Amino acid sequence: MKFPLLQANCGSGLRLTLVESAAMENVEKPAVRWMDISAEQAGQRIDNYLLRILKGVPKSRIYRLLRKGEVRVNKGRIRPEYRLQSGDQVRIPPVRVATSSAIEPGRQASAALADSILYEDDRLLVLNKPAGMAVHGGSGLGYGVIETLRALRPTAPYLELVHRLDRATSGCLMVAKRRSELRMLHDLLRNGGIEKRYLLLVQGDWSQGPFRIDAALRKNQVRGGERIVRVDPEGKTALTKFRFLEAYPGASLMEAELKTGRTHQIRVHAAHAGHPLAGDEKYGAEAFNRYMRGLGLKRMFLHAHYVAFEDRERERSVEVSAPLGADLRKLVQQLENTPDTGHNTQ
Repeated sequence: MKFPLLQANCGSGLRLTLVESAAMENVEKPAVRWMDISAEQAGQRIDNYLLRILKGVPKSRIYRLLRKGEVRVNKGRIRPEYRLQSGDQVRIPPVRVATSSAIEPGRQASAALADSILYEDDRLLVLNKPAGMAVHGGSGLGYGVIETLRALRPTAPYLELVHRLDRATSGCLMVAKRRSELRMLHDLLRNGGIEKRYLLLVQGDWSQGPFRIDAALRKNQVRGGERIVRVDPEGKTALTKFRFLEAYPGASLMEAELKTGRTHQIRVHAAHAGHPLAGDEKYGAEAFNRYMRGLGLKRMFLHAHYVAFEDRERERSVEVSAPLGADLRKLVQQLENTPDTGHNTQ
């Protein structure tokens, strides 16, 4: 490679099936809890705090608890947007929290994540997220990266995602080990203080640019019942800088640097420039994807290969790179050995 990089009986009584009985055994008995908020926990919204500690409880249930005043801070009712302060006392009402093994990560996912740590200190860890694994559970998924990581480290006092990657995207994913670290990194993200670069394979020859795509994006536009992101002047500002790395028959290897962090930003900007990503089923080109599948590509070619930032307050510099997965390296090597016959993937 050139680039280094149930069935219940009704009647006088109700008989639980074995499945139901087992489920009942895997539910924690509810009890009122009082939680003291530390300086590390201060600053976060009460709804986000509850989502983290009441794992497995639906978001709708948590907001209902807040609306009804069942959750209290310093014995008073609060709104979901209330930000916790050091010394606050939070009343957590009796809520059943499922601990069924059905939502626990499997051995394969746990092993993959355990072997993916690229960098770790006392405040942060960066892992090489496997492609195909969501960063968090939900939408039919029992677990994601963060749930698996918490299961691997049950005694860790704090583990929270700093940012997100699409399920199909692999590469550098930052997880904060302290609340203060999360606040600091979010501040850097808002002010462009974190450098994030991605490797991507796109359709066609992108050697002549344009390399700066400054196109506002608007999400949640519906196309055929599917939620997508579109370029829209009325959307949010979005800027991506692309750099040409290598040309292959019908494709280009590129590096993208995010200057903003909008949903599907790289994918939509690349497609907007006329160079959709290989394997992108949402924004990609059918013929190009078919060509790539013929070469063995089984997922979207988008990899977060580099992340770096300066923590001036603690005189700390973090710079992490993640190598391409074996599947993507194999594809690149195959493209390098593919003769250019003017293959048309349009």
